[in-house]
Amino acid sequence: MRLLYSALYYCLLPLLLLRMLWRSRLAPGYRRRLPERFGLFPARPDAGTPAIWVHAVSVGETLAAAPLVDALLRDYPAYRVVLTTTTPTGSEQVRALFGDRVFHVYAPWDLPGPLRRFLCRTRPRLLLIMETELWPNMLHYCARSGCRVLLLNARLSARSARGYARLPWLVAPMLQQLDTVACQTSADGERFLALGLSPTALAVTGSVKFDLAIAPPMRVQAAGLRQVFAVGDRPVLVAASTHAGEEALLLAAYRDIRRDLGACLLVLVPRHPERFAEVFALCSQQGWQVRRRSEGRDPGAADDILLGDTMGELRLLLGTATVAVFGGSLLAQGGHNVLEAAAWGVPAITGPHMENFAGVCELMSTAGALIQLQEPARLGACLSQLLADPGRCRRMGAAGERVMAENRGAGARQLSLVARQLAFAP
Repeated sequence: MRLLYSALYYCLLPLLLLRMLWRSRLAPGYRRRLPERFGLFPARPDAGTPAIWVHAVSVGETLAAAPLVDALLRDYPAYRVVLTTTTPTGSEQVRALFGDRVFHVYAPWDLPGPLRRFLCRTRPRLLLIMETELWPNMLHYCARSGCRVLLLNARLSARSARGYARLPWLVAPMLQQLDTVACQTSADGERFLALGLSPTALAVTGSVKFDLAIAPPMRVQAAGLRQVFAVGDRPVLVAASTHAGEEALLLAAYRDIRRDLGACLLVLVPRHPERFAEVFALCSQQGWQVRRRSEGRDPGAADDILLGDTMGELRLLLGTATVAVFGGSLLAQGGHNVLEAAAWGVPAITGPHMENFAGVCELMSTAGALIQLQEPARLGACLSQLLADPGRCRRMGAAGERVMAENRGAGARQLSLVARQLAFAP
């Protein structure tokens, strides 16, 4: 069945290339370095050194993998670290975090030829996949080459599990090639088992995202920005990782806030860079005074909105927030990582669609650190009430910090699994 999958993939390859070129109209990074997608790139001078391959899809997975990669570089100097992503934004994040300390290329497409070339050039002993980026040929050729495979920080929503269950002929053999799956929750683990994962391959370690620590220099930088953004003691509302259609909902809520409270700065950070110009135009058309972060000039008292149109600064900007609203949740996108706010002690607001972070969302809600709105139309009223109550904001922020502190340790547990797999590696 994997052969049939590969044949279909080859047939669809022209459409995939056209899609990449189409996306590159707004995000040129998609048409750059295309040979890497086919496993074509110069081998490094240290290609004979054994490698650990870490695969992270995009920005979120790269950030989650960052402490792990730092630990690998520290604890396994005899190995070189190969770090792959699939998106240009993920690639930029890798370069910003690690520079030349890791060997970075785009992950090869899930085809026999590109994967064989990639494995020949990198020769990994161990593949660490962040979250749930599973591809049949990737796992098959790693297993055939003797490369151990460990799925880290794994999560599987009920919706995704239903999708996988429609393809048992492909999914079950794929899961059986995983040496270990380190799940975030026991519910995730049960779904993997139901799809065919061997019970001996399952470990429940928690989420490494609880291990997020804000570096002291970033705290100092955020505090300075907060003083500038909050000119006149105005609250700062950060809207993080918004998707198409959500900005209109947020701007309607922001209009309610300005009517109810007066001064407030909205820091609006779209999820995808190719939408920066579109979101800027939307805000301007509605009559708001908009400052772009990429201009390098701080927003003044007369500015209504700061558009976060730079890469890799969302975590910093969340440190300036009085309250944070998370995109991907107001419309059906599955939500984004609310722990980025909890690490700063910032209250979080989401819409109803948090399927990809259901366990974290429930934990934060139960602790009183998060408000999940079932009706996005109530966003304006909810935010006005919360922003007008600094005491409640502080209590919610403190609850989020407690959630982080009480659930740390997944990174250390997962590193022990890495050590165990390396002991079995050829």
